[in-house]
Amino acid sequence: MNQNAQLLDVKKLRIEATVYPPGEEPQKLLVVDDVSFQLNKGQVLGLIGESGAGKSTIGLAALAYGRGGCRITGGEIWLSGRNILTAGAAHTRKIRGGQVAYVAQCAAAALNPAHRILEQVIEPAVEHGLMSRAEALIFASSLFEKLGLPDPASFGNRFPHQLSGGQLQRAMTAMALCGKPALIIFDEPTTSLDVTTQIDVLAAIRCAVRDTSTAALYITHDLAVVAQIADDIMVLRNGKTIEYGCTNSIINRPQQEYTQRLVNVRSIRKPECAGQKDEALRLQNISACYGNGVTVVDDVSVHVHRGQTLAIVGESGSGKSTLARTITGLLPRRSGNTVFFGDKLPPKLKDRTTEQLRRLQMIYQMADVAMNPRQTVGEIVGRPLEFYFGITGKERRARTAALLDQIELGQCYLERYPAELSGGQKQRVCIARALAAEPDLIICDEVTSALDPLMADGILKLLMDIQQRTGVSYLFITHDIGTVRAIADSIAVMHRGKVVRFGQRADVLSPPFDDYTDLLLSSVPEMRLGWLESVLSKRERKGHTDEPQH
Repeated sequence: MNQNAQLLDVKKLRIEATVYPPGEEPQKLLVVDDVSFQLNKGQVLGLIGESGAGKSTIGLAALAYGRGGCRITGGEIWLSGRNILTAGAAHTRKIRGGQVAYVAQCAAAALNPAHRILEQVIEPAVEHGLMSRAEALIFASSLFEKLGLPDPASFGNRFPHQLSGGQLQRAMTAMALCGKPALIIFDEPTTSLDVTTQIDVLAAIRCAVRDTSTAALYITHDLAVVAQIADDIMVLRNGKTIEYGCTNSIINRPQQEYTQRLVNVRSIRKPECAGQKDEALRLQNISACYGNGVTVVDDVSVHVHRGQTLAIVGESGSGKSTLARTITGLLPRRSGNTVFFGDKLPPKLKDRTTEQLRRLQMIYQMADVAMNPRQTVGEIVGRPLEFYFGITGKERRARTAALLDQIELGQCYLERYPAELSGGQKQRVCIARALAAEPDLIICDEVTSALDPLMADGILKLLMDIQQRTGVSYLFITHDIGTVRAIADSIAVMHRGKVVRFGQRADVLSPPFDDYTDLLLSSVPEMRLGWLESVLSKRERKGHTDEPQH
């Protein structure tokens, strides 16, 4: 790395957004305030902070772009010796996709489902005149190989829906690299991936950046992840720089209290359960499939006791969420029994009684799409009170306000709409809606996977507090082993539709391990430099691949 070859110089960047509160005059909101940093060729700078810190807004500003409602109102952004904020529209069009490339958080949403991968990967390079189509095709195949994608010569002939989540992210990385940019913006590229897939994507990104001498801004809320690939780290909060320095000093010698909290996040540990209680749920030899007849859940038998938490853990595609759908009746099981507090539940949702529906609730992964954007928080949380208990009018409002107090929001949120809430607040509202039914069991499907560590920590503490006060049972679906260690009483490890390990937390997390559980546990990012190298070396010695075998 040439430390003197400066590529990007951001000086006193200031970005404002215009918000439109219902019934009020438009207001100006300062999203990024006086942020400055430098980036050299071949260097990686990690931008880290909680949701709303301004990370993605800063990354997009490196493309001279402001997201909807945002406007760059101050500062300078010098790229290769030229201020891109004053260079004009023609220069801006030239650098986007050419000199600067962007890798979005969700490749599945960013790629066009109607076009083959290869055509999308080469498009920026060809359209910008950076290489001929024939040259781009050859280079794309070499990138597929470099990024560890299967069958590089023909991989590009697939459509996006034919790829796994990790393959999609690496395909998008190939598209960014194809134009041989000087700078790539990685915007949360591994947030939605399970830990085993995340390893492959991180290794591919680091290898690509190193081999091409491309500089990168790596945006994330996971400090353990960014520590594996970043040379420097900038910690942001509320649009301001909290701490900025080399990765080693940020990880091992954080100076600011907020950075120290990020480093030490998820220190909570649920104590081991004392004795067995009544059984809340027992799954007996559950199998399920979708319309294609392929078995997705295969002969699963697990149980959870009253007032305790069973964590279902495994990589994407292991059958975790499908198992949840069979329990709720959204996907009728093909065989087996679901025993809920001693009673067998009908396979189909429509055949269950209102009382059975009330006692078994579900909190979904994406709070954004789980709530009606046209309903207020009061309407969303109050609906179960009316549906299950017939509570209306002032009593419904009072009970709804009490539920909001219970989730530490308060009645001031009653009239707010989902768009006016942060990610953590939206998830809390979904928790309140589930609690409104006074359930005996709540299925939590990846409820913290889209949240930054501090928000996720707050949600986990809230769920544990609610469980202690109400005695509710949880079936917690996740691919985050850190979450499992924090909240689970028992754990079931799923792989390819089967449960490969099941028991009390201490037993499941203690050796000896089967091959898959060993791979899963060893793939959890650790807050130390050099962790990625050690886990990759271990996987190579054991012969693990993207498709681990027993």
